Amino acid sequence: MLTLKPSIDTVDSSAEAKLEQALRFSRYAQRQLDSEPALRNDLLVHLHRPFSREEMLAHLDAACANASLDESLLRSTLRILRKRVMLRLAIRDLAGMADLTEVMATMTHLAEVTIRCSLEQYHNWLTQPDQFGSPIGEKSATPQQLLVVAMGKLGGGELNVSSDVDLIFIYPEDGETNGRKAIANHDFFTRLGRKLIASLNDYTVDGYVFRVDMRLRPHGENSPLAISFAMLEEYFATQGREWERHAWLKSRVIAGPATATAVLMEEITRPFVFRKYLDFEAYEAMRSLHAQLRKEVDRREMHDNIKLGPGGIREIEFITQVFQLIRGGRDADLCIRPTLATLQRLQQKQPIPAQTITELIDAYRFLRKLEHRLQYLDDQQTQNLPDDPLDQALIAAAMGYPSFADFLQQLDIHRNHVTRHFELIFAAPRKSPAHDILTSLWQEQHADDSTQVAAATSQLTTLGFTEPGKISARIQQFYGSYFFQQLPPARQRKIKSLMPILVEAIAQFPPVESTLERMLQLLEHISQHTAYLALLLEHPQTLPRITKLVSASQWATDYLGRHPILLDQLLTPRGLYQLPDWPALRRELMYQLTHANSPKSNITEWQMDVLRHFQHAQVFQLLAIDLEGKLLLETLSDHLTELADLILDNVLNLAWQGLKKKHRDRPAFAIIGYGKLGGKELGYASDLDIIFLFKDNHPDALEIYTKLSQSINSWLTSHTSTGVLYETDLRLRPNGTSGLLACSIEAFSQYQHEQAWVWEHQALTRARYISGDQQVGALFEQVRKEILCKQRDLAPLRQEILKMREKMLNAHPNPTPLFDIKHDRGGIIDVEFIVQYLVLGYAHRYPQLTGNIGNIALLKLSGELGLIPAETAQQVLTAYREFRRLQHRLRLNTDPELAGGNTSQEKSAGYARIEAEHLSHARMAVLQLWEEVFGG
Repeated sequence: MLTLKPSIDTVDSSAEAKLEQALRFSRYAQRQLDSEPALRNDLLVHLHRPFSREEMLAHLDAACANASLDESLLRSTLRILRKRVMLRLAIRDLAGMADLTEVMATMTHLAEVTIRCSLEQYHNWLTQPDQFGSPIGEKSATPQQLLVVAMGKLGGGELNVSSDVDLIFIYPEDGETNGRKAIANHDFFTRLGRKLIASLNDYTVDGYVFRVDMRLRPHGENSPLAISFAMLEEYFATQGREWERHAWLKSRVIAGPATATAVLMEEITRPFVFRKYLDFEAYEAMRSLHAQLRKEVDRREMHDNIKLGPGGIREIEFITQVFQLIRGGRDADLCIRPTLATLQRLQQKQPIPAQTITELIDAYRFLRKLEHRLQYLDDQQTQNLPDDPLDQALIAAAMGYPSFADFLQQLDIHRNHVTRHFELIFAAPRKSPAHDILTSLWQEQHADDSTQVAAATSQLTTLGFTEPGKISARIQQFYGSYFFQQLPPARQRKIKSLMPILVEAIAQFPPVESTLERMLQLLEHISQHTAYLALLLEHPQTLPRITKLVSASQWATDYLGRHPILLDQLLTPRGLYQLPDWPALRRELMYQLTHANSPKSNITEWQMDVLRHFQHAQVFQLLAIDLEGKLLLETLSDHLTELADLILDNVLNLAWQGLKKKHRDRPAFAIIGYGKLGGKELGYASDLDIIFLFKDNHPDALEIYTKLSQSINSWLTSHTSTGVLYETDLRLRPNGTSGLLACSIEAFSQYQHEQAWVWEHQALTRARYISGDQQVGALFEQVRKEILCKQRDLAPLRQEILKMREKMLNAHPNPTPLFDIKHDRGGIIDVEFIVQYLVLGYAHRYPQLTGNIGNIALLKLSGELGLIPAETAQQVLTAYREFRRLQHRLRLNTDPELAGGNTSQEKSAGYARIEAEHLSHARMAVLQLWEEVFGG
């Protein structure tokens, strides 16, 4: 048995006073010291410091090193340790020497070390060759070990001072033991689990260690005590209930091998708890769970229970957990277990007001402090306020209040705060006065009911619809469509609940027929996940915001349909209309990609999704600002280019980290951008024209950098559940599609000097270093300037460029009477070719023409240098700016009337075409400059 040795340390003079001050608040501590006086001196000597995990382990290690250790001695050792820890912790807490963090951490450490110690001893005893031997996996043929999963407050690292421990026993594989008494692995781990429970739970002369509750395991107390990974995975997939997601949110393996732990938590538990999408159905599930809890509280008259009663600890936990369940699959920051830490994360992210979080944190600290003082009285697991006046006075004093009435006043303040916030967060959304009337409309069974039609017409007219019959008929048609009819009944009900809110929103954004059509398209896309329908139902204030975006742009409608997770950004519209802070976003992206809570398996897929979600979110934010008319096109392109540069930088680093074969820490490798990326003129749907260069004399350099290039392209273009990052075009590398994917800077230089066509030199005018090794980037810029500054014979140069222009014109014929803004004569390509000719023809005299400053600035510079008339240069750069602006608006479909009668046809063909009379002056200015530059 573990005995107390006399301490050579001296007792702090203030320790006696603190002990006496605290003892009156704990009859449990008084009884322990009265029955074992030797505990008193040890307590006084060590009262000045917390009971650390290391100190606990030292006590257990000393006992376990005893060769005569048996079950009886093990049980006694565990209980004596618990007694010493509880005494010191109770006195430190009641004397004001320990804060809530120390209390929860100390109890959590005690549970962990005692469970691990007991498990290890019983595993060793049961696996002796003359006993059962080691359990062997039938598939892996390797020894198996039991994993002890802590649930509830132990899982969260926030255990009470007199709490039971919620545990689940899991083992990796079925199979059989290899000892003299061979039994099935399931039987072995069941025996081991029973031994472990008894060692903690059974009362002896030394008391107990922890009460053990096993009821949270699949199928509850009537199911097997220990289950395999396969059984758990099947249970989650076929029978896992919503409340079990809440329970498993705090699950944590506290004993077991690391590899098996990773498999359990990453591959089995995490997908069950956290959805890959935003799970707004968690609101309704939490309401239902809370309603059941309230019923039980009422039935058992537990209103004075500070955990389960109104405004209690459980309601605070529900609030934190609902945000974790909704967003945890997308935000690794919220994949944590402790309630306080989660509240602090929510305070940073502010899905709810900061003041709300502050009040919840204050209430949680107060209630947990009170909970511990209730339990210190008699070491009982209670959360009920006492009825006895003497105990009431003790609790009030222990909480720092002169009377129980004063204490209750403060308790009521905290509980009222919690109740108010809970009801605000979980309240069912309010309905407009017109909602109930509209809800009854457009039911299939009333399609021919003239009274119903008249009611629909009247209500829609009241909302401001000028042609209510058309709207009513289209909604009726939607309800009768194959798409709607094949939906599960639950989704049909959600859509019908949404329709009145949707119709009210549509009335504000004419043309209403077009807006309705786009909203119904969007509804078809997002209804594939009921969680997004739940988002709209839970937050109906988002529907007008969505409708506004959708009414302004078909492209926005399609983008939201492809990425419905972006609907979440409309919940916080203030942040949506702020321009990106790229340095901060760079840090945020790096933080997300390297997050401590990122999955340990399938990390590449997870990082791909992080990148895609980040990119989609930034594009959507820019789109929202753009559609408000608050962004110049040049500024938008700058931001989209900054985003692409940031993504490419991270993709290069991730691809290099993922290479199995590499010969240096950082690659001597760079990504070079061409076209719109190089010229900083990216649009929302632009692909990336890129090439890959390196400078490395290692014999395997070409092989390594080719694989790196392939990996980068895969990171960018792979289709995952969240879509793609960018489409890429790699054809501008030396020798095009037949050339090497990665090219040495020396080979690139030789090619450009000796083999490149004029059109490849034209492409160089809009090329720039994007990411990677800066020395390689500098060498590329040097080669680029050498090429662009070569003195050329202007006549042959003109002929080559004219031939290329004719070739491009033939490749994009325009059989319509409309003007193709990009491809037709007098359009964007003509302007670009003029600029490229001026750079290639005159950069040897004016090196400033090689600057990557964009076509508009290069036109202005050419005018200033006298290469073209300054007035004409101004007219053409104005035309070019207007061409790009119109092209952009047409692609967003914000001005369909500009495109004449063939809008959908031309849009689907990928062309931006307008009525010929639009911008005729701008077009003539371009053609005039073309004539002056090329002479025909």
